[in-house]
Amino acid sequence: MKRIMFVCHGNICRSPMAEFVFRDLAEKCGVSAEFSVSSSATSDEEIWDGVGNPVYPPAREELNRNGIICDGKRAVQLRKSDYSRYDLFLCMDQNNLRNALRIFGSDPAGKVRKFLDCVGGGDVSDPWYTRRFDVTYGDVLRGCEGWLKILSEENS
Repeated sequence: MKRIMFVCHGNICRSPMAEFVFRDLAEKCGVSAEFSVSSSATSDEEIWDGVGNPVYPPAREELNRNGIICDGKRAVQLRKSDYSRYDLFLCMDQNNLRNALRIFGSDPAGKVRKFLDCVGGGDVSDPWYTRRFDVTYGDVLRGCEGWLKILSEENS
């Protein structure tokens, strides 16, 4: 089983969208048993007294418009100990990648990657600033489809 962690700044928009989109795609392709997926934040801004905020309402609404439910998801922060528990860390942008590497201290196994590297590179647009949750969803869907194809071929 391949263990994947999607990573963004606050774990309330992009990375939970990727977590649930990837799960949905894997389920529809009949390969969900091959993957364990989660998501986390490089910051603690969305975590108060140890409890993370839920998925940001406009992100949740965009997922719902696309038939994906993310009920119960709350923000969690990436921890150094996660490095040994996951096979791949897919960071939504260059800042997230840099911050994940800072948390881990290093990446000796080459597990930390940018999310859109599988489809030509770039950063996933941050809807917190753009307010374009539809554009972010498109980026997330494209990246999840790309990673699912790559990882499924590796598992074959």
